Amino acid sequence: MPPADSPRVAEVRRLLREAGALGEVRELPAEVRTAAAAAAALGVPVGAIANSLVFVAAGQPLLVLTSGAHRVDEAKVAVLLGVDAVTRAPAELVRQVTGQPIGGVAPVGHPEPIGTLVDVELARHPQVWAAAGHPATVFPTSYEELLRLTDGTAAEVGNGPAPRAHDVPEAVAP
Repeated sequence: MPPADSPRVAEVRRLLREAGALGEVRELPAEVRTAAAAAAALGVPVGAIANSLVFVAAGQPLLVLTSGAHRVDEAKVAVLLGVDAVTRAPAELVRQVTGQPIGGVAPVGHPEPIGTLVDVELARHPQVWAAAGHPATVFPTSYEELLRLTDGTAAEVGNGPAPRAHDVPEAVAP
């Protein structure tokens, strides 16, 4: 079965359509499990990739949608949330709470709602790309639409703005 026809992707597509999202799910020629690989496949800056990262905060799953050019500062997010610690979720928990594999976690389509933070760095891009339930599927969206789709909270989840891709030499780009 082609990735775009998988039940996970079909659910993401349905939810996007029902929510009035403007972008359509696109199947890539191959799986992309990193922001850099997704950016290369799409021909966009790595900062325009919305990474869906799952963490555990106070025993609860937390989805952080962060710019591919921005690293999540777990201590900063813990302070923001008023919890002792925020840690990356293991792969098994990611699949359990999202129903989707790492590298393909969409901002929507999870079995149960997940508290979501949306990195303010994504607002620097008029269009961002997010996974659509499989590592070979993505969809275009905007920062504002991500906030609406996820009922997420805008947050500074890293250590200040990352350099824009065109401002950083290729050899040292994040």
